[in-house]
Amino acid sequence: MTSSYPCLYSFRRCPYAMRVRLGILFAELQVELREITLKNKPPQMLAISPKGTVPVLQLLDGTVIEESREIVTWALAQRDSQELLNAEVLHQANALIDKNDNEFKYWLDRYKYADRHLEMSQIEYRQQGEVFLQLLEELLTKNSYLLGESITIADIGIMPFVRQFANVNRDVFYSLPYMNLQRWLQDWLQHPLFLQAMTKFQPWQDGDEVVVFPLSSIS
Repeated sequence: MTSSYPCLYSFRRCPYAMRVRLGILFAELQVELREITLKNKPPQMLAISPKGTVPVLQLLDGTVIEESREIVTWALAQRDSQELLNAEVLHQANALIDKNDNEFKYWLDRYKYADRHLEMSQIEYRQQGEVFLQLLEELLTKNSYLLGESITIADIGIMPFVRQFANVNRDVFYSLPYMNLQRWLQDWLQHPLFLQAMTKFQPWQDGDEVVVFPLSSIS
């Protein structure tokens, strides 16, 4: 099946893929969505991106974008009506996402899979991750969103990872002294575009009808 849309390979529960789906929704774009399973990655995806991780976006001219942040930037460069790429805070936003991707994600993985990383206890991994949560909490004491009173790429770039951290043990997360962060996460979990980003799709197979995401364009 041929498509007139850029083709996005995605996996619903992957935080990097969530980040990208949110970026596409905020950019008010549509793509062909190919939901994958990690145990059975389609050869079409591996042919354009041998690293085998999602998300991967192939543009209509054949260009392949393999990094989630680059896909979000590409999407918002097409249309950014809500100014998520706010120039006044863009440097700060990128620095915060760097810290999320390069530091927090390391501790998040070990907290989530503590039984695979026996060098420290799960509690110790959680406490290391909380260093980043404390930074976010401090930012959210001042504003409704991480960098002000409106959403920026920092929010959509980081929220999926905080969600994953919270889901390791929700009772523990909501007992921690991060009231503003908890409020911010709860607001995101109820946000219409996040709910739309988390729509379930059947895994893609060659020959399937094209699945357009989002299912209808945003007015």
